[in-house]
Amino acid sequence: MRVIAGKARRLNLKTIEGNDTRPTTDRIKETLFNILSQNIPGCHFLDLFSGSGAIAIEALSRGAEHAVLVEKNPKACACIRENLNFTKLASDAVLLNMDVLQAMRSLEGKERFDFIFMDPPYNMDLERQVLEYLMHSSLIDKQSTIIIEADIDSDFAYAEEMGFCIERIKEYKTNKHLFIYRK
Repeated sequence: MRVIAGKARRLNLKTIEGNDTRPTTDRIKETLFNILSQNIPGCHFLDLFSGSGAIAIEALSRGAEHAVLVEKNPKACACIRENLNFTKLASDAVLLNMDVLQAMRSLEGKERFDFIFMDPPYNMDLERQVLEYLMHSSLIDKQSTIIIEADIDSDFAYAEEMGFCIERIKEYKTNKHLFIYRK
């Protein structure tokens, strides 16, 4: 796994061993950032369920002004710190070693994000919990984009009922990205 483009281009990133994280492949990451590329420079990026930190690091490498990475697993956090230091992007990032909902509550009223990316463990309904929190949160506004990486068969019909608009779905072989906005 590597950084695809930008300041840290071609640098290899580490991941933790085992099945605790599920890194986004380089090909899928490249497709995602091709979709987002024009809006990344100068943005504020929140990466929930960060794993290795690869998504936020890619955003920082491509010119994001600031990124907050949230990861509960201490081993994954150590990996993220190592990756941020190796890519020399640590000064533009904040790493929160805590539960995602706890982290969002701690950021409330302090930040607004242009992008919120989440790739939670599949089939645990964590996306719904995050969207329920974001329904009335000051972390986003109507211009903010929420990107969910999910299992290909996941149903997000409930998002519309919560006041979100699914603008785009990009499907891959086994998973998909949803691009969601608050109405």
